[in-house]
Amino acid sequence: MNVFLLSGLLLILYMGLMFLLAQKLADNSIVDVAYGPGFVLAGWAGYLFFGNGHPRQLLLLFLISLWGIRLALHIARRKRTESGEDSRYRQWRERWGENFVWRSFLQIFMLQGGVIYLVALPIFLVISAPGGALGWRDLIGTLIWLFGFSYEAIGDRQLLRFKENRRNRGRIMRCGLWRTTRHPNYFGEATLWWGIFLVALAVPLGWLALISPLMIGVLLLKVSGIPMLEDKYAGNPDFEEYKRKTNAFFPWFPKS
Repeated sequence: MNVFLLSGLLLILYMGLMFLLAQKLADNSIVDVAYGPGFVLAGWAGYLFFGNGHPRQLLLLFLISLWGIRLALHIARRKRTESGEDSRYRQWRERWGENFVWRSFLQIFMLQGGVIYLVALPIFLVISAPGGALGWRDLIGTLIWLFGFSYEAIGDRQLLRFKENRRNRGRIMRCGLWRTTRHPNYFGEATLWWGIFLVALAVPLGWLALISPLMIGVLLLKVSGIPMLEDKYAGNPDFEEYKRKTNAFFPWFPKS
């Protein structure tokens, strides 16, 4: 047994339990709330069995815990303002019909567990072989993480407050960080994982951690992030104007 095997088995069990809870609640969108804590659970379990107290291990676990818990609390709060299951998951429920249960298990919960496992690879590498003393890579990586985390957290907070104001119902968020990019939370998310990668780069085989920020980038830019979210607003005149003036991902000044 090693940290890679233990964490993988634990994630299968964790996502299996989340699947059973989702069936009881008739709400597969709880998988979004479970996402962040999955990293925290896998990371700390691996550390308790295979960690040795190295500062790099504790640094990454602290960063991941802060990010994962904040994200879970944010999504849970957002869900309270919505009615029932997220629209994406409702569409799949209707589309999959009688195959809904097993496809939910495999294509939502087990797939999410696989994503967590691959994105969390830097944590497992550092727990497995933490390397030497902390150095300049760790400092720069932590600063990049802090920038990304702040951008994501502030963007999420601004959007949540905007949506909680009934006067903004049906309107497109265009102020704060959302004036610089259509998805500041996604930009922040991608950025912080580059910081995690840089910290992990100091350990043996640390270059393998590159899969983490690359996977996050592909998911956000091409798969389940921007494309799925913006499909909901296709044809909306306000959104089309916002889209024309504002970068999709990288922050920049709005176009005139």
